[in-house]
Amino acid sequence: MEPVRKIIHIDMDAFYASVEIRDNPRLRGLPVIVGGDPHSRGVVSTCSYEARAYGVHSGMASSRAVRLCPQAIFLRPRFDAYQEASRIIHEIFHDYTDQVEPLSLDEAYLDVTENFHGIPYAMWIAREIKRRIQVETGGLTASAGISYNMFLAKIASDMRKPDGFFVIRPHQAEQFLEKLPVGKFYGIGRVTEAALLADGIKTGLDLKRLDRQELKRRFGKSGDYYYDLVRGIEYRQVNSHREPKSLGTECTFPEDITDLHKLKETLRMQSDEVAKDLERQGLAGRTVTIKVKYHDFKVVTRSHTFGNYTSSSSLISETACGLLPATEAGIIPIRLVGVTVSGFPQKKIPEIDVRQLEFDFGDDF
Repeated sequence: MEPVRKIIHIDMDAFYASVEIRDNPRLRGLPVIVGGDPHSRGVVSTCSYEARAYGVHSGMASSRAVRLCPQAIFLRPRFDAYQEASRIIHEIFHDYTDQVEPLSLDEAYLDVTENFHGIPYAMWIAREIKRRIQVETGGLTASAGISYNMFLAKIASDMRKPDGFFVIRPHQAEQFLEKLPVGKFYGIGRVTEAALLADGIKTGLDLKRLDRQELKRRFGKSGDYYYDLVRGIEYRQVNSHREPKSLGTECTFPEDITDLHKLKETLRMQSDEVAKDLERQGLAGRTVTIKVKYHDFKVVTRSHTFGNYTSSSSLISETACGLLPATEAGIIPIRLVGVTVSGFPQKKIPEIDVRQLEFDFGDDF
């Protein structure tokens, strides 16, 4: 019998905003928004819970955020401060296990089935990690979700934010999933959710009533995944060696532009930034892609693939600028451009034995 895996999902609470409040305590209790200028085309990176009470959320246009919360305090991101806090947090994770899969600066999965300290219960480790984060970062809080697979751990960490702690034990999973709204299932976006709701499929229990063939008809290859998932079965494993598939950057202009000289200058700067990122991570790619968003929000991409791998700033820049004439740049006003390098050397990933897990339905979790 395979051991029950013990997975922790840690998600920092309003991370960027919390760092800003930590560094300037006078902001505590106020609606703080980290992101772009509300009088330009910036977007909200994150915001404090006081701002969220007004309906502000990540990814929202800053101009809309200021209309919803006129008294909000807008701050430009300070990535150096966030990266330093993230470094401390990830060092804490690695004090317990090397099976850590970072998703971003402020979020990660940990597999603590076996851990460096021989702690028998994932709950104990999660509580200790939360306590240490708060102490060692100067007051930042994290929410922790604990379960036997990654999907359930992720759902659990969202249950009692901020500073949350929630456990979904193996014997609780199916009943929990039956009550879960379909929009909470990983991979079901707003369009698919709306279609399911229109058909009366509102919860995991409704999803569970669909047979495998019907799920495959609706979701394609993902149908098998949802058939298992709604029954509490998931085979993903924490991947501590996850390689990025691409590296890139993009920017939104304060005003729509048609100036080809300015567009190429921007692409050159972006190419240099991407090349530096490639160098830092020891990567090289074969494909350069530019992304162009026109004034009407239509997005086009243009790519070129080399015969060899490169991380050369000059080659990436030359290629990106050379792709620009394949768009309608200079004719149609442009609001955003970006450069991405992809096509990194692939490493063979060992096959995973996807046998049905046999669960120990005890409470020792």
